[in-house]
Amino acid sequence: MAVDATMPTTVVSAAGTGTATTNKTASEKTTGIADNFQTFLTLLTTQLQHQNPMDPLDTNQFTQQLVQFAGIEQQLKSNEQLKSLVEIEKSAQATQALVYVGNTVAVEGRKAQFDKSATWNFHSEKDTSATITITNSTGQTAYSGNYTLKQGGSSFVWDGKGNDGVQWPAGTYTLTATGKDSSGNNVAISTEVQGIVDSVDLSASPPLLSIGGQRYPPPKG
Repeated sequence: MAVDATMPTTVVSAAGTGTATTNKTASEKTTGIADNFQTFLTLLTTQLQHQNPMDPLDTNQFTQQLVQFAGIEQQLKSNEQLKSLVEIEKSAQATQALVYVGNTVAVEGRKAQFDKSATWNFHSEKDTSATITITNSTGQTAYSGNYTLKQGGSSFVWDGKGNDGVQWPAGTYTLTATGKDSSGNNVAISTEVQGIVDSVDLSASPPLLSIGGQRYPPPKG
């Protein structure tokens, strides 16, 4: 049968932040911009030195060119800085996700991998009479029962036995919880899956945690 526990197993709720270094791209492009700007100033100086005194060059035109060049230079620098910040953020997310490997975490979701036991966490807005239904991967009901949930957080541990006492095999099971208050009004119940993170998919953005073969986003907060 199922066991209704009031407190979940200690879980990792948040990971530490990580730091990363930027690559050479930004500095190399910034150097290129500086070289081009210096070349522009050299050409400008040469033209001013060899201008026709009877027909001097239009300084307003050069001023506009300087302003345009400075604007382009600033935009390119901003783009490179933005790219660097994005790379740092991705690196920090990967570092945070890797901290979860080997730890028990609670993540948003209803599907859990059952092997001897499966644990879900609940959060109810108020005291509620809840109906809990667990189905297998084909949609067949494995277990169903009525429970009283207190306002706040609680957990539900299923031992794999159905209402008739028959043991269900290991596999992926989905829990659905619906609640009503004393007046018969619906009460929202959020569900989390609790388990040990065995790997992290760093190719996804944000990285995804693997728990019992299922992939989940990292815990919030």
